[in-house]
Amino acid sequence: MNLPPSATQPVVRLEDFVKTYQTGEVEVQAVRGVSLEVKAGEFVAVMGASGSGKSTLMNTVGCLDRPTRGRYLLDGVDVGQLDREELADLRNQRIGFVFQGFNLLSRTSALENVELPLLYARPGLPTREQRERADRALELVGLAERADHHPNQLSGGQQQRVAIARALVNRPKLLLADEPTGNLDTHTSVEIMGIFQDLNRQGMTIVMVTHELDIARYCLRQVVMRDGRIVSDQPIRDRLVAADELAKIREEHRAVQLTT
Repeated sequence: MNLPPSATQPVVRLEDFVKTYQTGEVEVQAVRGVSLEVKAGEFVAVMGASGSGKSTLMNTVGCLDRPTRGRYLLDGVDVGQLDREELADLRNQRIGFVFQGFNLLSRTSALENVELPLLYARPGLPTREQRERADRALELVGLAERADHHPNQLSGGQQQRVAIARALVNRPKLLLADEPTGNLDTHTSVEIMGIFQDLNRQGMTIVMVTHELDIARYCLRQVVMRDGRIVSDQPIRDRLVAADELAKIREEHRAVQLTT
């Protein structure tokens, strides 16, 4: 598959995107004519209640589903024109996925979990380069010293860092995060958002689904969906900075210790 240059077009472009599912004799329109652009270097939170269409939107942006009508272009590539094999290649080359449940293989080390997407890369990479890329990805998320640990030897936050490293190892154009802090405590959630903010400052484009308003405030832009449509799309004006919030949490912990 020949991929066009991506210097000018948005990373994500949805044009009058409609998704309809058939349930028995009933048609359910999950997304109703959505148009959306995400430019390189943006950090977007997608929010909405259950049934709002946000999961369908994210499945399409992640090339896991196709529009019923309309077009989706990922980094200039019209996804609707690709066959299944080309679609798999595009996902592997241009998208990194981070999930709420980590989805790590329990019997393999952190390093081996991070290397996994490289096994499906085409053309394949030499073993040495796979190892070097995985090492660098773990270093990016601050887990280089845990490379040989298995998931059951890591905290929830550390497991999510491994999952983020795995998402980064193929050097994607787009990082998709689906409720990435849903299984984490407040302190660890802020640490994870700090990693996302660092990656975004380095130029990574991130689209994140979350139902938590305070987590969305770490992003740069908030898109809200309702009944299959976008009802709000605006910059976040009171943005939180993870480093500042972590400092506040540490100060609160010190204050509590002094009073006990």
